[in-house]
Order: sequence, then structure tokens, then C-alpha cells
Amino acid sequence: MSTITDVIDRMREIDRGLDPHDGVACFNRVYLKVTERIAHELTTGLFADPPFVERLDVDFAGFYLAAVDAAVAGRPARPWRPLFAARADRSVWSLQFALAGMNAHINHDLALAVITTCTDTGRDPDDDPIHHDFLRINEILEDVESEVRRSLEPALLKLATKDAETLKHIVGTFCVARARDLSWCSLQTLWPQRGHPFLYDNSVALLAQTVSVMGRLLVTPVTDVPDLWDLDGD
Repeated sequence: MSTITDVIDRMREIDRGLDPHDGVACFNRVYLKVTERIAHELTTGLFADPPFVERLDVDFAGFYLAAVDAAVAGRPARPWRPLFAARADRSVWSLQFALAGMNAHINHDLALAVITTCTDTGRDPDDDPIHHDFLRINEILEDVESEVRRSLEPALLKLATKDAETLKHIVGTFCVARARDLSWCSLQTLWPQRGHPFLYDNSVALLAQTVSVMGRLLVTPVTDVPDLWDLDGD
């Protein structure tokens, strides 16, 4: 894939091929919304360097799409395993699946995607306006995350108090803005290590392990809610 349009087409293809209640489908729908928003904003002047943002978006999406392909063979990357392992569990809410995907993709993949894009384009992460545009994407993600969380509120009213509190505690452990801040910190740690394979590979492996633990927390079963799954609250 070479353009953000290619990425959107592939995500739509994935969506058409999955049961709407599949945990991966829940994440894919949210990611598709974000990617469509970014594609639109590439033409509005929101970003200072649209070509770099598009290239980063394509590289970033590649990690998720590779995880989807690897899951077919039963070998998803470690940060993605909690989502793929729990994808058919009807006691896990759609929002939990969406956040588990964001956890794997942002906390692990994002730093590696920035390294890939910067390396391939001969840039440094500290070059202007890379971090500026990185923060602009935060605004889009926060809007979509808030929309998804709001869609959960009517369903929460139908839950027993104990189950509702458990769910709110689980989903409250993840915040997109905080995750992206942490991913930038991971990038700043990994970037100087990229010329030292042993050190770099061990740092990435430790990051993957940490993200996987968080992913397992996010897909903790809450209750069986077959009628309350839709991310849009339908």
C-alpha cells in the first residue's frame, strides 16, 4: 500500500468480511473512522506536512494489517494477542475491544512506525513539524474516542451497578492522549538505539510484553451483553 486511500479500502474490506460482533471488527470500525478523518484533514490545512503524515499513516496501518494477516495463520504479534484471543468472547464489550486495539497499535506500533517513516524519508523525529503534526492527530483520535465512549452511556444504565462499575474501571485505565504521549517517549528511547540491534530488539521486546499485559486487562470479561454491543449504540 502506498496511499491512505489504499489503507481505507483494505479496512473496509476487513469490515465486510467480519461478523459485526467480532472483537477485531469493533476495533477496525473505530480505526476506519479515524483514518477517514485523517484522509479528509490532509486536504484542509490541519497538518503542516501532509505528505509525511500520509506516509506515516500508511506505515502505521501496516502494523495492524500485518497483525490481521498473521492472525489468519494463528501468529499475531505479541501486543495484538489479547485482542485476537478474546475476539469471540461475548462477555467483553465492543468498547473494550476497541481500546485493546488502540493499546496495541498506539503503545507499541506507533513508535516503530515513526522510526520507519523517518528512516525511509531521511528525517529525524525532532525535525519540524513532525511532532506538531503528531499532536494534531491526537485531536482527531480524542474526538473519535469520546464519541465511542458516549455511545456506551445508554447501555451502562441497563447494567447492574457492580457490572457497570467494573466496566468503567477497565475502560478508564486507557486514555488515547496519554498513550500517544507514552509512545512518543518510547520513540525517543528507541530512536538512538536503532543502530544497536541487540539493545533495540530487547527494548522492543520489553515494550511488546508490557503492552500485552495491558491488553489482557482491557479485555477482562464483564458480563454477557448480546443486545448491547453496537459501537454506535443501535
